[in-house]
Amino acid sequence: MKKLFPLLLLFLAQIVCSQTYTVLDSVQKTPISYATISFGNGNGTFADADGRFQFSKKWYSDIDSLYISAVGHKEKTISTTSLDKYILLVEDIAELKEVYITAEKKRKYKTKKIASEVHNDYFKSWLPTVESEIAVFFPRNSEKSTKIASVYLPIKTESSNRNSNSTGSFSTLFKMQFYENDNGFPGKRLSYEDIIFKVTDKDKSNFELNVSEYRVFVPKEGFFVSIQVLGYTDTKGKLQQTKKYSEIETRKGIVKVSTTFRPLLPFTDKISGYKTFTRRIFFKNRAWQRFDKEYSNNNNLIKNNNTNYGMGLKLHLYEDN
Repeated sequence: MKKLFPLLLLFLAQIVCSQTYTVLDSVQKTPISYATISFGNGNGTFADADGRFQFSKKWYSDIDSLYISAVGHKEKTISTTSLDKYILLVEDIAELKEVYITAEKKRKYKTKKIASEVHNDYFKSWLPTVESEIAVFFPRNSEKSTKIASVYLPIKTESSNRNSNSTGSFSTLFKMQFYENDNGFPGKRLSYEDIIFKVTDKDKSNFELNVSEYRVFVPKEGFFVSIQVLGYTDTKGKLQQTKKYSEIETRKGIVKVSTTFRPLLPFTDKISGYKTFTRRIFFKNRAWQRFDKEYSNNNNLIKNNNTNYGMGLKLHLYEDN
């Protein structure tokens, strides 16, 4: 009981210090789900499904501005000294005009699969953090109108290579987005809605995400499919406000290490070329980097030529255009 009392005080102190803010659409006054709240320095957080997030100057005394963004809305910069309880984002009319509206009609099609590359090797897997977004390039190899039916996502649910029957359960929320091909790099975000999905320890190693209802068509120049971790969820599937880093004491002082999430993402050397890109989404300059030797000389995945995430697709190639 004596040990529990200090923990209880710490928990209560966090509740008192933290403040909850809600991101809303400026016209409809409806919550904007999973908005990105960037601190501009590599750290940040996400709003939950109800547009709510927590922030406190006592937690982040060195942060003077928040950069809040969401699909279909203009990014807003707010001083942390003048935060309102409700934060209104203005619709981006130019972006909304480009939303792809494709009338679904019954057409004959052939199914084609681009196989994913699945393995269970911890040392050949990417350790996901909420700071990183991963994008994989797919060309369009047919003149026919091509729709994505499913995305295959290789996952590794265990946290290590040790054989154990009790690796611990988890439920992780992801976001999927699509980008145009800009001379071999991820370019402008294609105006499809964000796809929010959940992965748990019960899912298969070749996770299939059915995206047919979103009516995503592959541009002639090809495109990029990206995923990023939003965080763990509670038992009801609600996004938790997870601590984004751990503080580890070293000889040189306290070092902040990014919190990693399960599932791990298997990378592979069986895909030719460099088709995988990554970027740090909480920096103001969210530049994409190709995952190759120029990205890092010390990364063990790159050293062993495991430079591509083994994502795959199921495609519908329509007979009539």
